Amino acid sequence: MTNKIKKVVLAYSGGLDTSIILKWLQSTYDCEVVTFTADLGQGDEIEPARKKAEMLGVKEIYIEDLREDFVSNYIFPMFRANTLYEGQYLLGTAIARPLIAKRQIEIANETGADAVCHGATGKGNDQVRFELGYYALKPNIKVISPWRDWDLKSRTKLIEFAEENQIPIPKDKKGEAPFSIDANILHTSSEGKLIENPENEPPEYIYQRTLSIDDSNDIPTEITIGFEKGDPISINGNSMTPVKLFEKLNEVGKQNGIGRLDLIENRYVGMKSRGIYETPGGTILLKAHRAIEELTLDSGSMHLKDELMPKYASLIYNGLWFSPEREMLQKAIDQSQVYVTGEISLKLHKGNIIVMNRKSDYSLYNADLVSFEDTDTDYNQNDAGGFIKINSLRLKLLSNRKK
Repeated sequence: MTNKIKKVVLAYSGGLDTSIILKWLQSTYDCEVVTFTADLGQGDEIEPARKKAEMLGVKEIYIEDLREDFVSNYIFPMFRANTLYEGQYLLGTAIARPLIAKRQIEIANETGADAVCHGATGKGNDQVRFELGYYALKPNIKVISPWRDWDLKSRTKLIEFAEENQIPIPKDKKGEAPFSIDANILHTSSEGKLIENPENEPPEYIYQRTLSIDDSNDIPTEITIGFEKGDPISINGNSMTPVKLFEKLNEVGKQNGIGRLDLIENRYVGMKSRGIYETPGGTILLKAHRAIEELTLDSGSMHLKDELMPKYASLIYNGLWFSPEREMLQKAIDQSQVYVTGEISLKLHKGNIIVMNRKSDYSLYNADLVSFEDTDTDYNQNDAGGFIKINSLRLKLLSNRKK
């Protein structure tokens, strides 16, 4: 296999691990490496990745801003479903992987590469997400997963390899890193090392996107989010691009201590893991979207969406974004959003998100119909008696049988 690979597209962050992978690919496969660095709103300067790749002899370097694509075509469609994995996780890492995989395959086609490579470990979910994405988009592509193939199984061996090959090592990487971080515009995820023990309380310095309850604003923040067909389009009446809107939600969420989650989740590969997640803007958006749906969706549509959501969430978590079943569910979810348009006003304070009011031209709420006052409507209270008797018949039969 070594002699068959001529060119590989590497998902390259510019960090220590992927720089080591880059050099390892060159020496192991004697092949040309194309690097691809995606700006998904992680907050770090990504241009230095270019210099590191050049230093390692890379000729074809792709550095791309994919934030608008990420928010518009991945985050927003996911939020139309009010998606939560295992009831809590907003899937900030999982939803980013299909976009990276898709762009890697496109670059492989553009450059004539016959292989792609990622830096995910052999114990995690990301290896599954990347590789299912690759194979869904290009079935015959060769996939290289260094963490499953090489013998650099420890941080010490990685450091030694870097020193031998004159790869710059950040000072804070000389010893054991306290935790690993994944970040994009939707969230940050911290895992490993000192937080691997669920008995350890996460230290405050681990948090990057949110203020603690104690340090957050003492005065509540009030915002109004406008929706059109299920997607947010404005804040306080000001129309915004998807990225600018999400950045604004992240900032107000941060200042009000919103979006922290300490979760022990079930990985697709079979083990439990602990993650510390920060999703300030996403947490606000989830609450707001649900609130506008309460006003505009009928009970049948809302309840069916609630039944479908866990399956939809698992498909994303397990790396099946490009599967036909996810696409089928997406069409059903998107159809439910045709009238999910209006505005939601929220009060944010000390980790809380409080709905203040809702309004929509497509509201299904009828004040006359629901009123306790005697109003002239199509609803006759006497009709409820027959409705109840018909629905009680099964229960009466069951009760009589017990006797």
